[in-house]
Amino acid sequence: MLAYLFKTLYQKNNKMETPNVELMQMARQSLAGKWGLAIGTLFGSMLIFGLLCVIPILGQLGALLLAGPYMLGLATFSLNIARDEDAQFEQVFKGFNNFATALGLYLLQAIIVFLFTLLLIVPGVMRAISYSMSYYILADNPGMAAMEVLDESKRMMEGYKMKYFRLMLRFFGLSLLCILTLGIGYLWLAPYIQVTHAKFYEDLKKIHGEELI
Repeated sequence: MLAYLFKTLYQKNNKMETPNVELMQMARQSLAGKWGLAIGTLFGSMLIFGLLCVIPILGQLGALLLAGPYMLGLATFSLNIARDEDAQFEQVFKGFNNFATALGLYLLQAIIVFLFTLLLIVPGVMRAISYSMSYYILADNPGMAAMEVLDESKRMMEGYKMKYFRLMLRFFGLSLLCILTLGIGYLWLAPYIQVTHAKFYEDLKKIHGEELI
């Protein structure tokens, strides 16, 4: 099974790509002067949605209904920072403008990843990585259907799953270091991860060029 994992992850495209270390540097550059906005937006919105989700009885239902639109809004906000465009706190709520598709995307992704996980952990991880660009795609293409978004993310990630996996390992290492700061470091790490993911998506768009929907 591990052999299958690495064989699948190492399937490569021959197109040029930006090294992960450069994507991380680009993310820091885009966040320069915006760290306060990014930290406040990320954790302020998480607090708002978190409080809504702990409402007795309705909390679990609220978490289910809000997760997709919130992740879409967060992707929109992160893309604006990554593109050096105007980023505002209110953008994390823009996902509710496409509520039905965002909810459908969240449910479909969760169900498919869960079913693949039943086959063993590795297929579930691979499928989750394949769908990692979904909310960025939907942010750019609000008219797409949820299944189309998942298919497009899978296509974009073909040949780049190991690259994404290595990026996640870098952030995993940084997250361990944040423990030494009593968790305070996560205030900076969380938006750093979000914007780097957006940079990863932007790089995939550049690589695929006209092929991207």
